[in-house]
Amino acid sequence: MNVWTLAIREILHRKGLFALGVIAVAVAVGVLVGSVELLRAHDLQTASILTQRQDEMEETFIVMQDDYRKIMKKLGFNLLILPQEQSLEEFYANGALSHFMPQEYSDRLARSGLATIQHLLPLLEQQIQLPEFGDRAVLLVGVKGEVPQLGQPSKEPIMVSVPDGAAVVGYAIWKNLGLKPGDGIKVLESEFRVAECLEERGSKDDISIWINLNKAQQLLDKPDLINAIQALKCHCQGSDLPNIRKQIAGVLPGTQVIEFASEVITRAEARDTAKAVAEAMIEQERINRAQLRETRESFVSWLIPVVIIGSGFLVAVLAFGNVRERRAEIGILRAIGVASKQVLQLFLWRGVLIGLLGAPLGFLAGCISAAFLGAEAPGSIQFICDPRLLLMVWAAAPILAAFASWPPAMAASQQDPALILREQ
Repeated sequence: MNVWTLAIREILHRKGLFALGVIAVAVAVGVLVGSVELLRAHDLQTASILTQRQDEMEETFIVMQDDYRKIMKKLGFNLLILPQEQSLEEFYANGALSHFMPQEYSDRLARSGLATIQHLLPLLEQQIQLPEFGDRAVLLVGVKGEVPQLGQPSKEPIMVSVPDGAAVVGYAIWKNLGLKPGDGIKVLESEFRVAECLEERGSKDDISIWINLNKAQQLLDKPDLINAIQALKCHCQGSDLPNIRKQIAGVLPGTQVIEFASEVITRAEARDTAKAVAEAMIEQERINRAQLRETRESFVSWLIPVVIIGSGFLVAVLAFGNVRERRAEIGILRAIGVASKQVLQLFLWRGVLIGLLGAPLGFLAGCISAAFLGAEAPGSIQFICDPRLLLMVWAAAPILAAFASWPPAMAASQQDPALILREQ
């Protein structure tokens, strides 16, 4: 009769002790597998949560970006490029522009490819007297529409060109003169048809008349000249005013740039603040999840060794108990010629079988426990156990069980059969 047959018969004869050993190994494996998989589930959930938060933030800022673009378009231009000789004191005092630059400057700036400014609008403006308006000064503005920029997608313009022979009239002028679209208005001895009457804006636009740039240059005797380029500052990296001034100076020498403080800037700052808050919340979520993982890791770091040592000790105690109960049988086996080596193998193989059966049971129990304990919301249970972990514990558990069975197996193999039988 070989050792395997003896081991199997011994197990079948004492099923209770063997089952307790299997349970002890299963508990140790279950705790190990459950802890490892719980940490892995935590990492997967952390990645999923952070990805979800990032996607939500990006979706929110896509909406905010579009909202910001619409607000900027509604509120108008916020940059003004002027000739270097233009006195800002004069401009701020009465809004007058008295110096000029080539109209070609707007085309040159459009071809420069600067991404920090958008919606370039060259214009020529000058104060004139309007007899129908009581000889009060009004502002004549010649515009040709926005100049398309090289390398940038086409955008809906903030201001479109005024057709030749037409005029767009500010609120104060048409209100006082009783004008409406389709009426005629005389400007510098030229007749224009009112194309649009603007709503009140509370600015110099209320006393302005917009006509075609070429016609304005002709009436004001300023061929191919402009005295300002309006633009919209892009809210992007490198769009601070000093940087923009430096960029424009490199393209248009002899110019200066001023920026109008407006609700657009406030909106941009609020957008940046909201983005910073959202990013801080994501970072805080990452920190919280890392702290939770650290806490779980700390707990697992002492739980696993305690459970493994405890299970090994229980397997050893059960094996010692089995050896005591089988003293008589061991004595008989030794008396009929079974070698001490075979007795040693008998108890060691019994330990190996305990490990082989306990490992898959513990693995399954650990996976199920990790799936339930790692579920952070109802219906989110996922069985994610790694098959490689099963192979690892299936190889390690029999070795550890055999190691725990070694002392009682040695004690059994070293017993004197004559002394055992005399005691019986």
